Amino acid sequence: MNSKLITVVVALAVLSGCNNAKSPETVANDVAAAQQAAAKKVADARHAASTDDAKAADKVNDKSQDLNNTEAKGAYDVALAKAEGAHDVALAKCKALNGDAQSKCKDLADADYAAAKADSKATEVASKQ
Repeated sequence: MNSKLITVVVALAVLSGCNNAKSPETVANDVAAAQQAAAKKVADARHAASTDDAKAADKVNDKSQDLNNTEAKGAYDVALAKAEGAHDVALAKCKALNGDAQSKCKDLADADYAAAKADSKATEVASKQ
């Protein structure tokens, strides 16, 4: 019973000390410490957000570059298909000619095809990043 009474007295003493007002200097120090801790948390959160933003921007830039390169490759493929089609049509038209005229016609068709192919490749390379 004695130990229970001592426990109750100690508990009351501890609880009564919790509601005592602190000195103005102690309060000022506690407030200043809390403000510094809050400012540090805000600064850390801003730094983390800035880092996350930079990482996300890098990912977006990489994806944008991938998209641009894919579009350039697609444009090259289309231009090459058009050049091949025009080459095939030109060669078919050359069949209507005889001898030297047919040979010159095929040479011209081949030269036009080579030029179109080179132009398409140059455009693709210039468009890629």
